Amino acid sequence: MPKTSARLLALLSLLQARRDWPGTLLAERLDISLRTVRRDVDRLRELGYPIAAVKGPDGGYRLSAGTELPPLLFDDEQAVALTVALQVAASGSGDEAAARALHTVRQVMPARLRRRIEAVRVTAVERPATRPAAPVDSDVLLALSAAVHAREVLRFYYDGDNPRRAEPHHVVTWDSRWYLIAWDLDRAGWRTFRADRITVRTPNGPRFVPRELPGGDVATYVIGKFRGSGDGSWPCQGTVLLDLPAATVARYSRDGIVEEAGPGRCRLTAGSWSWPALAAAVARFDADIEVVGPPELTDAFARLAERFRRVAG
Repeated sequence: MPKTSARLLALLSLLQARRDWPGTLLAERLDISLRTVRRDVDRLRELGYPIAAVKGPDGGYRLSAGTELPPLLFDDEQAVALTVALQVAASGSGDEAAARALHTVRQVMPARLRRRIEAVRVTAVERPATRPAAPVDSDVLLALSAAVHAREVLRFYYDGDNPRRAEPHHVVTWDSRWYLIAWDLDRAGWRTFRADRITVRTPNGPRFVPRELPGGDVATYVIGKFRGSGDGSWPCQGTVLLDLPAATVARYSRDGIVEEAGPGRCRLTAGSWSWPALAAAVARFDADIEVVGPPELTDAFARLAERFRRVAG
C-alpha cells in the first residue's frame, strides 16, 4: 500500500470535520488547485474512504458512512480493539478526547463491525480510586460484553485454571477495576468476577433468560456488593435520567452509579443525606432531568422549584 502524503491526511481531516465541503473551499484551505483536490479525492477513494460528490454550483465532497473499513487506518480486529479501548477511556474516566476520537472512528465504521462494538455497554461506577488500576485486555471486555448482549452462557477460566460457567449480566467498573456480574451456574449464586482474572473459552454456551439481580437493578447490586449494608450508606437514594453522556456525568458522580441510556443520555443512581440535597446535587449537572424514582425525589424537585421561583421573583 503506498504511503499517504501529509496533504492526503489534511484533506481527510477536513472531510471529517464537517458534513459538506465545496471543492473550491477545500482547494483554498489546502492551498492547491481544484484539479489536485479531485485527484486526491480519487486516491482516498482507492484507499477505501467513501467520499461522495455533492451537487452544487461549485461541486463538493462528503465523507459518508462506509460499506468497507478504509484499509489505510486499521484492519477489522485493530478497529474493534481501538473502539473498545476508546469506549473504556471515555466511559470509565470521562476522557473527552477519547469520546471525540470514538465518534470519529464510528463515523466510518462499516455495519458488520458497528454491530460488534454496539454489544459493549460500559457501566461506569465512579469513586476516588484507592488502589492501582488492574489492566484488562480489550478483547476480554469485548467478549464479556458480547456475551451479555447476546444472553449466552459464558465459559471461562478464572485465576488461570479454574473452569467456570456463568450467565453474564453486566460489566461494571468500580475503584479502577473491571468486574463481570454473573449468575454462577456451578455454584448456583450471584458472583462478581474480576475481569483481569478471566480467560474466555470459546464458543459460548446456550442462550438463557436473564435472572433478576438482587435489589432489582445493577446500581443497587453494585452498591450493596462493594459498600455493604450498615456502613454509612446514604439514607436517601434515587435514580434519574439525564440528557448528558455517561462519560461526562461519571467524572463528577463520586459514589453514584452511571449507566448508558442511549446516545447522549445516561441513568444516574445517587444518594444524599436528604431528598432536597439529592435533588440539588442532580440539578448541578445543568441538563434535562427525568426522575425514575422514588416519588420522594420528585417531591423534592417540586419543593426546590418553588423555593427557587420565590428567590428569582
